[in-house]
Amino acid sequence: MQQILIIEDDSDIAESLLYNFRREGFAPIVAESGEKGLRLALNEKNPPNLIVLDLMLPGMSGMELCRRLRREPLTEKTPIIMLTAKAAEADKIAGLDIGADDYIIKPFSVKEVVARVRAVLRRTNETTVEIYKDDRITIDFADMRVNCGDENVKLTRKEFALLVHLVKSAGRVATRQQLLDSVWGYSYFGDTRTLDVHIRRLRQKLGDCGNCIETVVGVGYRFIGQK
Repeated sequence: MQQILIIEDDSDIAESLLYNFRREGFAPIVAESGEKGLRLALNEKNPPNLIVLDLMLPGMSGMELCRRLRREPLTEKTPIIMLTAKAAEADKIAGLDIGADDYIIKPFSVKEVVARVRAVLRRTNETTVEIYKDDRITIDFADMRVNCGDENVKLTRKEFALLVHLVKSAGRVATRQQLLDSVWGYSYFGDTRTLDVHIRRLRQKLGDCGNCIETVVGVGYRFIGQK
């Protein structure tokens, strides 16, 4: 049974999530503060499979906690879904860039949260043991490592997830909606400019290998590799 750690100080929201996750066959636990959430997340005997994290927490903020979790070997790859009342695009991008896997705005439907949890877990549980390699680019999917020639390319989790989706669809067009659904989660309804910003940053970070991603005007993007 997969364990979901809910870090949320609003008791009504926490109880609702706790009840619905149990009903859906998960094993949820609740932490009312960032400090308690950190202790439970770093429990080596029983680490969570996924973390639902509220940003507005007493004491340690959700942003600070997310950064800390991404620095810890035990939780650096644990999926994190953020809950927040902040709806501005800049806030979403900030949360995603520090390592969140998805972002849900309050108020929300509990059914939507459950659906997004399942989608993130499904993506996380996919086997990613293969390595992509062409004349210039090497991508280790399991270790989240990218090299352009002899240079290591440091990507955020979202940028890496975008690259992986494109590589696994190499030669085929990945539509904008497919990329949004795959990387941002279940039924993403935000501004599609978020995708364009991430693609632009990804190309910039890839440097001389940035032209491996081709724009298909009006449709999406395609990975064409390096030869």
